[in-house]
Amino acid sequence: MTIEARDEQSASAGEPPAVQLPLRLPLRSPLRSPAAARRRIELLAIRRDDRAKSTSSAKGRIVQFDAQLELAPKVTDALETLSERLFKEVLRVVEAQATNALQEVLDQEIKLKTEATFKRGAAAVEFSIDNNGNKEDVLRGQGGSVANILSVSLRMLALATLGEDKHRRVLVLDEQDCWLRPDLVPKFVRIVQHAGRKLGFQVIMISHHDQSVFERFADKIYRFAPLMGVVEVREVAKSPTVVDG
Repeated sequence: MTIEARDEQSASAGEPPAVQLPLRLPLRSPLRSPAAARRRIELLAIRRDDRAKSTSSAKGRIVQFDAQLELAPKVTDALETLSERLFKEVLRVVEAQATNALQEVLDQEIKLKTEATFKRGAAAVEFSIDNNGNKEDVLRGQGGSVANILSVSLRMLALATLGEDKHRRVLVLDEQDCWLRPDLVPKFVRIVQHAGRKLGFQVIMISHHDQSVFERFADKIYRFAPLMGVVEVREVAKSPTVVDG
């Protein structure tokens, strides 16, 4: 179709039109066939069903999560109770082992006592000595001997619980026998040697006591002596007779 636009003068004079504007009308898209429409409806129905299944599954998981969240406080309380029981069982083992060491070294009928308290998931332990029914401070009892022996026992226990892939089983005891009477030192060394072998530890003991105290138990003994501003290190005993038990 063509539209002619002319002014009045040109039209009256019979002149040709000044402007010709072509006009194209948009064509309508053809209608889908009934079969294509049905296929489209079927696809939409499948998508709707899939979405409905996904929504139903998500609602089910939410219900499960809510149920688990409701159980969380009970599970936490149960785990804390179990942890406390296990901790107390470990303490009983520590009491028994440390008591044996104390009685064997000091040759006295004394017992280690522990009392654990729990607060906010953390444990606090109070150590004491039962000496014939009398409660003694572990830091002052027997002139510090009790503290020395107990310290070695606790360190061995802690070291035994660590993974060997991250912590080598090496125990260094620096003057750990300093508060013991000289006649008690051999007993102490024997217990350390026996426990070290049983637990698979390499034990290094540093002491000012005479080397004869260690000759029956040590694999090697080194003597450190000052010499003209330096320290001389000399092996004085090698592969002595080892006494277990």
